[in-house]
Amino acid sequence: MRIVIATAQVPFVRGGAELHAEGLRDALQLSGHQAEIAAIPFKWYPPERILDNILACRNLDLTESCGTPIDLLIGLKFPAYFIEHPRKVIWVLHQYRDAYDLWGHEYGALHRYASGRMIRDAIEQADRMLIPRAKKVFANSLKVAERLKSYCGIDSEPLYHPPPNASQFHCGDYQPYFFFPSRLNRVKRQELVLQALARTRHPVEVRFCGAGDDLDYAGSLPPLARELKLGTRVQWLGDITEKDKADQYANALAVLFPPWDEDYGYVTLEAMLSAKAVITCSDSGGPLEFVRSSETGLVADPTPESLASAMDALWEDRAAEGKSAEGKSKAQRMGEAGRKLCETLGVSWKHAVEKLLSCV
Repeated sequence: MRIVIATAQVPFVRGGAELHAEGLRDALQLSGHQAEIAAIPFKWYPPERILDNILACRNLDLTESCGTPIDLLIGLKFPAYFIEHPRKVIWVLHQYRDAYDLWGHEYGALHRYASGRMIRDAIEQADRMLIPRAKKVFANSLKVAERLKSYCGIDSEPLYHPPPNASQFHCGDYQPYFFFPSRLNRVKRQELVLQALARTRHPVEVRFCGAGDDLDYAGSLPPLARELKLGTRVQWLGDITEKDKADQYANALAVLFPPWDEDYGYVTLEAMLSAKAVITCSDSGGPLEFVRSSETGLVADPTPESLASAMDALWEDRAAEGKSAEGKSKAQRMGEAGRKLCETLGVSWKHAVEKLLSCV
């Protein structure tokens, strides 16, 4: 089949959504299909531009290309999933969150505009009317499915997929540092980790990696670390290569991933494929679908004190007296349990492609 993957992208911003689209394209091609990504440039400010983006997507014709029919359209991101096609499947990565769970929240922006409520209502109306027109609606995770049902009354089937370069992740040593790979963004909450570090009883060390897509926020983090007198306990690795990232996972004691209400989060699966325990928070959303407290990781309250306690627990257990009869630390036992969970779940692109194509 000739398949178009329709998504939206803010120019020069690259994250999990872009990797998801590329992974899906590659998996479809590997299955013998012709697949292309149609990425619609997206601008959310001023808010009225959002309505222009919706209208632009509604006016696009992706039923054929150069006179040859396009057999299937897979819509991923708002507002690209509004593009019409007689054979369309929607795999919702997330809705426009400013109109839903971020409305009125400190991480949201739409509610701050005079026109915000009108724009929010228009987005919700479009979602309610147009998403159900697809042949089938999948969600990126159980969390995304719950939001779609709660806010719009739309049923969807959660469909997991593996992180990019899944075969690269491996387990090395359990060295004395925690690894926090993620875009530097307020929703990822790197500042919460810094505040927790200032409250640990042990000289816990954290290595951060990732580019800053919120430049003001990213720029505020090193000064905050200095203000908290964290010194060499913090390392900023920046935007490292995939190989270097896999190596950092492989040799970490455990992985930190405490975002606020994450949709899915590759970090959790990448950590588990590397046999590393994950420390997350009780309001982190998607990671909680995989992190089972005291089994595959630790779940802290979203406070510096609670997160510090969780880090201390794994840090001090590195000592010989904290190990089991098998000579394994808590971090190692939970990491191995996480890797087994990944194997049990059978998260694969082959399964995802089969599900997406089974309904058309």
